Amino acid sequence: MFDDIEIQIKVELGSTVMPVHHILRLGRGAVIELDTNEHEPLKIYANDQHIANGEIKINEGQLTVELLSKVNNNTP
Repeated sequence: MFDDIEIQIKVELGSTVMPVHHILRLGRGAVIELDTNEHEPLKIYANDQHIANGEIKINEGQLTVELLSKVNNNTP
């Protein structure tokens, strides 16, 4: 029954605003400065709705996201 339900999951590390001409000039290994630091939680989205916060973990060589808190979206 649930096999046909699709959910898009997105994890946001941070964001920035850049002019297109700067993006087009980025080369391999370019560093893009984001508006967050390494201690701030990641934002986790399901179908473009912010549902949780988390942090990056490395587990046996695998990059994972650990959920830290659920976001209450029931505000009027």
